[in-house]
Amino acid sequence: MKGNRAPNYGIDAPLAVRNLLIVAALGVISLITRLLGVWSREDLIAVIARPLIGAGLSCGAMGLWMIYDSKIGKVREREQYLDKIAWRGDERVLDVGCGLGLFLIGAAKRLSTGRAVGIDKWQQEDLSGNNAAGTLNNALIEGVADKVEVHTGDARKLPFDDASFNVVLSSMALHNIYNAGERQTAVREIARVLKSGGRVLIVDVRHTRQYAATLRDAGLDARCVQGIVSYLLTVITFGSIRSGYVIGSKAGPGEPVPTI
Repeated sequence: MKGNRAPNYGIDAPLAVRNLLIVAALGVISLITRLLGVWSREDLIAVIARPLIGAGLSCGAMGLWMIYDSKIGKVREREQYLDKIAWRGDERVLDVGCGLGLFLIGAAKRLSTGRAVGIDKWQQEDLSGNNAAGTLNNALIEGVADKVEVHTGDARKLPFDDASFNVVLSSMALHNIYNAGERQTAVREIARVLKSGGRVLIVDVRHTRQYAATLRDAGLDARCVQGIVSYLLTVITFGSIRSGYVIGSKAGPGEPVPTI
C-alpha cells in the first residue's frame, strides 16, 4: 500500500554541499560589507574579500543546484535512465550502492513478479540519512515494500552467486571508491553477478568511460554516454564532474557479444 508521505532520498554529498554553502555565505558577507563601505579596494582586506565574492557566488550556485538535483532533479532523471532498459516485469534486479533506494524503488515499480535487491555500506558522508531502515521506509511509502529487500555489503565483494540478476543498476555510488583498481573490481563484480542476456546501467558523476571499458574487458557490450549538460558541467566544474551513464548487456556461453 502506498503511503501519503513523500519519500526522502537524501542530499547527495552532504559535506560538499555544506562546504559550498559556507563559502557562499562568506562571499555574501564580503559583498554586503563592501556595499556598506566597510572596506574599499585600497584596503588590505580587499585582497581576500574581492575574490571571495566571486568564489562565493559560484559556490552558492553549485550548492543550490546540488540541493535541487538531490530533492527534485534526480527523481525525474531516474525515470529517464530506467526507460533505457526494456522491462518485462519478472526481472531479479540488483542496485549496487542503493542508498535510500532511488533507483532500487524506481526499478521495483516496474516489476510485476520480479524482485529488487539493494546493497550498500550505508555511509552518511555519501548521502544524508543513508541507512537501511530509511530505504525500506521509502519502499513502503512508494508502495513496493513487498518487492524490495536490502543488504549491507561491499560493491567490491558482492555476496551473491554468479549470474544471479537480470538487471544490475548503480547510481552515483562507484565514484565513492577512490582507488581506481578497486573501482574496476566493483565493476567486474557487477559483470559476474549478471545473468546471460542481462542488462547493466551505471550512472555516475565521473569514471564512466573506465566503467564501460572494464565491462567490455569482462565480455559485455557496453558504451558510455555523455550528453550536452554533462559536457557543460565538466567545463563549469573544471573537470571535477564528468557525469554520464553506461549501458551494457551480457551474452550467454557460446553466444556472440550482444550489440546494444
